[in-house]
Amino acid sequence: MAKEVQTIGVLTSGGDAPGMNAAIRAVVRQAIARGKKVKGIKRGYAGLLQEEIIDMDAHSVSEIIQRGGTILQTARCLEFIEPEVQKKAADICKKHGIDGLVVIGGDGSFKGAQKLAALGINTIGLPGTIDLDIACTEYTIGFDTAVNTAMEAIDKVRDTSTSHERCSIIEVMGRGAGYIALWCGIANGAEDVLLPERYDYDEQALVNHIIEGKKKGKQHHIIINAEGIGHSASMAKRIEAATGIETRATILGHMQRGGSPTCKDRVYASTMGALAVDLLCKGASNRVVGYRHGEFVDFDIDEALAMTKGIDEYQFEICNTLCNS
Repeated sequence: MAKEVQTIGVLTSGGDAPGMNAAIRAVVRQAIARGKKVKGIKRGYAGLLQEEIIDMDAHSVSEIIQRGGTILQTARCLEFIEPEVQKKAADICKKHGIDGLVVIGGDGSFKGAQKLAALGINTIGLPGTIDLDIACTEYTIGFDTAVNTAMEAIDKVRDTSTSHERCSIIEVMGRGAGYIALWCGIANGAEDVLLPERYDYDEQALVNHIIEGKKKGKQHHIIINAEGIGHSASMAKRIEAATGIETRATILGHMQRGGSPTCKDRVYASTMGALAVDLLCKGASNRVVGYRHGEFVDFDIDEALAMTKGIDEYQFEICNTLCNS
């Protein structure tokens, strides 16, 4: 265990996610309750390098738990992979008295936290990503809100798709991970779900399924397509040409990142933020907070980054079974 910290910094890095503000709020107020000073770092690691650092108190995080996005803003910082840049960031932390840092983001953000920990800054990572693709945890901040946003949008597209007896291809976020698509496939009762981890690019199978559904009297056909597969508009044109059925593509895009977070995202993010502070107060460093088997836990960042995560086989199986019924 490293030494106990006195001043805790907090930043959000990478893509934003609903619930990040709840986590920031919890970090600030839990730290103050533990007698620590708190500094907010704006625009992630990029802002740290530019010394965009502000003092925070309990009032700084009033009325933010219900807001989407992140009050600290976020950015990607590709140059942070360079050792001299990491050293500069650690030196800036020390200059501002920050001896503990809470990093809210994904795997890339954790790699940065790992490097800062090696340079003497106690670091704790919180899993903030709508993609649910961090292997050490069954929950990531923002996924619950994002998947509910997508689910509600797909329900609405289904209504108009049924009215016009269309096929609708609805593209959800998930560049390398199909969890939003999989969950929506089950929750929305989609006819087909295309996941980056599983899709075999057999478009003829999609065409055949649509035609079979039409023969059975189906008034619509919903295809949920993950962002990692993409090309929804061109796919819609090909399917319409092959089936003779009007086909439209809807790309939900960044609306899935926004909006007021769900109760689950508010409560879980708050719990994770408070736990991060408690770990720092115990002198912990190079840890990631996660949720597994009904409990909030923490892992060594090295261990967490070495883990891999695939699509749940049983969920994938029942998705296919229910889609093809």
